[in-house]
Amino acid sequence: MRFSPQFLEELRERLPVSEVVGRRVKLKKAGREWRGLSPFNQEKTPSFFVNDQKQAWFDFSSGKNGSIFDFVMMTEGVAFPEAVERLAAMAGVPMPKVSQEETVREQRRKTLHEVIDLAARFFESTLQSRAGAKARGYLADRGIGPETQVRFRMGYAPADRFALKEHLGHQGVPVEDMIEAGLTIAGDDIPVPYDRFRDRVMFPIPDWRGRLIAFGGRALDPEAPAKYLNSPETPLFHKGSILFNGAKARQAVHDGKALIVVEGYVDVIAMVTAGFEGAVAPLGTALTEEQLGLLWRIADEPMLCFDGDKAGRRAAYRAVDLALPKLMPGKSLTFAMLPEGQDPDDLIRSGGRAAMDEVLKSARPLADILWMRETESAAFETPERRAALEARLGEILNGIGHEAVRKYYKQDFDARVRALFMPPQGQGFERGRRYETAGRRSGGGNQRGNWRGGQRPMPDPFAAPSPRIGQSSLVRGHRSAMPPREALILMAVIEHPWLLETHLEEFAEIELVHPDADQLRRAVLETASGETAIESETLKRDLAARGLDPLIMRVRGAITHTSDWPARAGAGETDVSQWWAHIVTLHRKTRTLNRELKDAERALGDDPSEANFAWIRDVQNRLAALEGTEALIEGFGASSGRSVRGS
Repeated sequence: MRFSPQFLEELRERLPVSEVVGRRVKLKKAGREWRGLSPFNQEKTPSFFVNDQKQAWFDFSSGKNGSIFDFVMMTEGVAFPEAVERLAAMAGVPMPKVSQEETVREQRRKTLHEVIDLAARFFESTLQSRAGAKARGYLADRGIGPETQVRFRMGYAPADRFALKEHLGHQGVPVEDMIEAGLTIAGDDIPVPYDRFRDRVMFPIPDWRGRLIAFGGRALDPEAPAKYLNSPETPLFHKGSILFNGAKARQAVHDGKALIVVEGYVDVIAMVTAGFEGAVAPLGTALTEEQLGLLWRIADEPMLCFDGDKAGRRAAYRAVDLALPKLMPGKSLTFAMLPEGQDPDDLIRSGGRAAMDEVLKSARPLADILWMRETESAAFETPERRAALEARLGEILNGIGHEAVRKYYKQDFDARVRALFMPPQGQGFERGRRYETAGRRSGGGNQRGNWRGGQRPMPDPFAAPSPRIGQSSLVRGHRSAMPPREALILMAVIEHPWLLETHLEEFAEIELVHPDADQLRRAVLETASGETAIESETLKRDLAARGLDPLIMRVRGAITHTSDWPARAGAGETDVSQWWAHIVTLHRKTRTLNRELKDAERALGDDPSEANFAWIRDVQNRLAALEGTEALIEGFGASSGRSVRGS
């Protein structure tokens, strides 16, 4: 709802700032102003001031300031419309009447909210039914347990083209409402409207007030044309103005959590489950200008969390370009770069919360990422190239809108340029060399080349987030020994790449916790992409050209048991196909049981009861029962000329 300037001004006149602030902050008169302790920082000496004449408040400890509306939004964690409603109630002023057209539109939106909620309930119940078994298996493989499913109201859309439509119809929902809510597809060339979401794990999308407005669906069929599918634009849903988990994240930030932007639904869910409740994600697109503005309303310096590969760099650079013209005093971005090839979900599953903490602690300011972009791939051995760098930096400065921010960026760039071009002591520039920049105080980037002049180089923001991640026991355990089944799966694909013709999606999504296993898997997928059929020797040759021979040798060395022969060359296709289905199922069951074992161990730590002891023993027994069952398949070995198990 839009509010007229006259209405907002009436609230300002009726509510002195000291009255609004005084509900939360104990104020004392100080001349023409009031002062008190900051509500945003712990302090002993008051640095929070209120000026009723200026209709403003100022917090010098945090740099925050604003009007009565800003104060309510920041201290109560609500959006502007809700802040206005609360202040109007406090002032005893009735909310402005809306036009008849607006009343009709609002009633229509309420109806669509109800339709979306009915659909969500249908998806939730279907997930827990027999029809949702495959979806529950997928979620279990991703480490998303029943409690998390309920927390995020996750569901399953059955494969039937009319399942949701018929269900809503029985609830009295007109087909026109289903179409307008984006739940069914209709058109001049479509005689009977049908369900938009079919055979997908469903992620409900709430608005900023927590009301469901749309869905995102993850396909379970590897042949589906779109892996992820969002609702279309509707009267309720405008993709560029919503962030997944935005409402809950706003409250979490108000409660002291960090605001962290990740890429997708599953990443947000993994982050929240690990304790990072301030996580949000755009909805299938790059961050928009409107979404950036929403982030800054929640926190002064949101953290963007990207993969450390080339795609992650590009995403970070796009965000830098989006933010530069909008930078304001105290409003910026920080960037946390994940280990290459891992997203938050991968990292948390392999290293836990502590591994993600390491990444977030290594976050770099926007200025560092910008400097990195401008200097990472250039050589500055000639005066002309150095001048070109300064010219580019000048253009960037001109794009910064706020004068004070622009001034300090210029000072920062000048210091970095001086440090970058500083010759070794007593020498001029050496031809063909680049020198490291100064350390944190001047904010220099990590350039390739020699470090001279006794100055400390700053870490590359796109390198591994912290040496401690690779050295810590959290991650070292995963690097020390590759799980045998992960090695078997990888070796099978390398020796029998024809498996990718029918199991490509499955291979791409199998949970591999060892970083080396995941690295080799990604290399195999990249090498085989676009090939209709690839021979084993060709695949091995291409992987060797990537320098992966030592890694393949480690994988081969992890396969030692005589029953592992289907993963080696010479096994018959029928045997390999049977064995593949069996080994993948065992791998998934083992990963699910290992997660359950961790849950049981945590429960025992909280409550050392006989029931929790029994739970652990039961899981351990089920894990033990899976060991050594790789080749227990009837008729197995015939196509490879081996002895066959009983018929």
